[in-house]
Amino acid sequence: MDVGKRLQKIRNKKHISVYRIAQDTGVSTSHINSIERGEKKPSVDTLCRLIEPLGITMSEFFNEDADISYLSADEKEVIEYFRTMPKDSAAAVIQLIRSLNKDKAK
Repeated sequence: MDVGKRLQKIRNKKHISVYRIAQDTGVSTSHINSIERGEKKPSVDTLCRLIEPLGITMSEFFNEDADISYLSADEKEVIEYFRTMPKDSAAAVIQLIRSLNKDKAK
């Protein structure tokens, strides 16, 4: 697998700029561009930092078979929205879900 091309493909699919990832991770835009061009290989730590703003796990990054999933279409949609939310909005969603589940248990 070409890690740089995979990173670029996922980043472009999610409409996230190199600049935004650099701002979110502290990894320079030039380093990210070098990785995407295949000129440099990221360390495991750097790769973890780069995929976090993409909202995916390391296993999802290396899973090239996107058809393998145990989530329903609705679950996938919720996850996609959640992964692109600012942290404060995501925290509010978590609180809402917890509140709804508490009401369900009563």
